Amino acid sequence: MTDPLLEHHLTLNRRTFLHRAAIGIGSVALGSLFSCENRDMSTVGQLADLGLPHFAPRAKRVIYLFQSGAPSQLELFDWKPLLRKMDGQELPESVRQGQRLTGMTANQKKFPLKGALIDFKQYGQSGAWFSDLLPYTSRVVDDLCIIRSMHTEAINHDPAVTFFQTGNQQPGRPSVGSWLSYGLGSENANLPAYIVLLSRGKGNIQPLASRVWGSAFLPSVHQGVQFRMGKDPVLYLRDPDGLDSLSRRAMLDKIAELNHMHLEAFGDPEISTRISQYEMAYRMQSSVPDLLDMSDEPESTFRLYGADAMVPGTFAANALMARRLSERGVRFVQLYHMGWDAHFDVKGMTSRLAKDVDQASAALITDLKQRGLLDETLVIWGGEFGRTNYSQGLDAGFGRDHHPRCFTIWMAGGGVKPGMVYGETDEFGYNIVQNPVHVHDFQATLLHLMGIDHERFTFTYQGRRFRLTDVSGEVVRDVLA
Repeated sequence: MTDPLLEHHLTLNRRTFLHRAAIGIGSVALGSLFSCENRDMSTVGQLADLGLPHFAPRAKRVIYLFQSGAPSQLELFDWKPLLRKMDGQELPESVRQGQRLTGMTANQKKFPLKGALIDFKQYGQSGAWFSDLLPYTSRVVDDLCIIRSMHTEAINHDPAVTFFQTGNQQPGRPSVGSWLSYGLGSENANLPAYIVLLSRGKGNIQPLASRVWGSAFLPSVHQGVQFRMGKDPVLYLRDPDGLDSLSRRAMLDKIAELNHMHLEAFGDPEISTRISQYEMAYRMQSSVPDLLDMSDEPESTFRLYGADAMVPGTFAANALMARRLSERGVRFVQLYHMGWDAHFDVKGMTSRLAKDVDQASAALITDLKQRGLLDETLVIWGGEFGRTNYSQGLDAGFGRDHHPRCFTIWMAGGGVKPGMVYGETDEFGYNIVQNPVHVHDFQATLLHLMGIDHERFTFTYQGRRFRLTDVSGEVVRDVLA
């Protein structure tokens, strides 16, 4: 058992060193140093000292295009002609197998099967089926690794999103971006390792709590930094009126001295984090304006991403920004596009949301590939669960309820096999019949691609060793290139 007093002194000494390294504008290595600190002693030695991975990574960075609200796999990726043939017939109990229902359909007396009202075609050498709602993504199908056999235990939005982002359905765990920031640090001392971008479609908006990109019990320096629309994408970054850059530098140095005194007295880990955040904000004052200045992008880039790329806050603009962030070394860029919750008018709603994201998602793949960045950048597209094969509501504008048993995501670049379709659902699109992939399996695979062994990557908090994948998860080696 670790001696608490000894551990306190070790922590204090580590933090004193890091703080002294942090004071002043020349602390360009601070981000890397902070990525290693505050780990439990069992982790030190398993990961290298300056944010190095367990083994050679296949990817350096991640762009996660999270489709919040759960897109319908049956309207987009998982073609089931049987559902059209059996349209209106009751879902067989032998298929349903007693699956629990949400409050939205629990009172329905009937569960009539509904096929997609959108046609599908096969594309690429893989022969993957794509809906006509995805004309652009279908063109890059041979760059995608499509997983049709995702499943989860979560059946409602907030727990399901929280599960994907943190590895647990309950709040209080660090997000995957925070884990990567903590484990690997940043490649750019002037930008955070973890940045979040939000966009909204014209659909049924499910709210997102900022805790899903929070750091929880990890040092708060590792939480996601949200970029917003408008002239101030990062709050409190500009100098206040009447304060120039030199004055602010002097102020930060004095604050750092005071924080150092506090640190020596109490050894509070968050004091070092506070110092780091002040320093990062100062450096971002010069890096963010350059990042936001799109004048260096040729017209061909905006044509590639679509007209919305010129409109701040849209998915297309955020996808382009994600590329700019990634090529500048941001470790984890998280996009959330809200509005996919199709409890009614599944055809219309899915059509509108697909139009929001289709061209820009494909453009991101093409753009990264053209720049030689796709091989080192893992791109992920998907939501928190799937949609039922039976209708919610019985009228012409039917919707689909939540379905955790099977759904589709895709990945590209960053060490996954291109032009691959992995996993299979039954002819009803209700159950997985081949190669199931659980949320923790997905997370274990993501960490593996970044060079991290998910079972060894832990943080001790309140006497327990925590990890992103909790106590389960297997790397899906079949999808590795």
